Amino acid sequence: MASDETESEFYSGTRPFREFAQALDRNVYAALPDGWWLGLTDVERSTEAIDAGGYKAVNMAGAAAIAAVMNRLGHRDFPFVFGGDGAGFAVAPAERAAAEEALSQTVRWVEEELGLTLRAALVPVDDVRTAGHEVLVARFAASAQVTYAMFTGRGLAWAEQAMKSGRYAVDAAPAGARPDLSGLSCRWTPVANRRGCIVSLLVAPVGAADDPAFVTAAGRIVELLNRTERGGHPVPARGPGFEWPPEGLELEARASRSGDTTLGKQLRKLRLMTLIAWLLDRTGWKVGGFDPRAYRTDTASNTDFRKFDDMLRMTVDCDSDTLSELKSLLGQAHAAGTLRFGLWEQSAALMTCIVPSALARDHMHFLDGADGGYARAALHLKAQADPPS
Repeated sequence: MASDETESEFYSGTRPFREFAQALDRNVYAALPDGWWLGLTDVERSTEAIDAGGYKAVNMAGAAAIAAVMNRLGHRDFPFVFGGDGAGFAVAPAERAAAEEALSQTVRWVEEELGLTLRAALVPVDDVRTAGHEVLVARFAASAQVTYAMFTGRGLAWAEQAMKSGRYAVDAAPAGARPDLSGLSCRWTPVANRRGCIVSLLVAPVGAADDPAFVTAAGRIVELLNRTERGGHPVPARGPGFEWPPEGLELEARASRSGDTTLGKQLRKLRLMTLIAWLLDRTGWKVGGFDPRAYRTDTASNTDFRKFDDMLRMTVDCDSDTLSELKSLLGQAHAAGTLRFGLWEQSAALMTCIVPSALARDHMHFLDGADGGYARAALHLKAQADPPS
């Protein structure tokens, strides 16, 4: 029998792949060990919150569970995926209790600090398999510093539907409970399109993800976008914009303040810290090992603008010709019964970040459309899709 330590290191022991198109190749994936758990979150009525101007808060709620579990596990490498208005992840049996506590506290924090309702669930992988699905995971090296998890097997999708039906729920912690959200921030300015349009795209197989027809169709989509500059990456290679004071500073203050620190006091602290960061960014001065220009380029390289979590999920910058060809490919494959898709167009993208240390290069940056992004694309997809049974 594997030790707790060995089980927890299963994911970090998998070999990362470097070409994103390989996310469609089942051979790069490995099955999660028996006894593991899937964690999921989802902001209820997220499109209503986005319509009311709360898109930054929705993305912050979506990333909060990742930050909370990451901090609770002592930054042990574990598989997770950011979905805009929610997240999915997997933990070993020995980490289930810690993950449940982090999720419970995050549900309470989202309610009290963001005014949103966050659903959360912990689903046994064994139940997923009993239902006839699988949970396979792989590691994509977005850069030399950061890898992101990819999921296939329809297990994550099944678990999400189970959560939304009220099963496996993780209840909110008592009033006033707070997760450790150290490193969670959203300081960068929205990333404006440079080619014509920021597209948030969801592409799901009608059948299995390794169905040859779906792999071919999805591969053509990836190939089309790969022909554009940097694969359609919305963030400039030099990094995103940074203005002072940052637009999302209050959200960061709500995430970073301790229970006995007032919001006003934390805001004043962050204003000073971000003013110093802004001055360093403008001047390029290096201080105490921090290189603002290197941090910017690492931010661009480390951004998760494309992923696979039982569906192809991308936020890309498209010119009009590429967008027209993309819609044609999607329409043809949908008409053939190969895939279902959701697509939302907007003028900019939005970043939410987890930065354990500004002096390390493994900071992570989650990208979504700035006008609803994945949440709005999901409405289009839902109109086409039946949930996995």
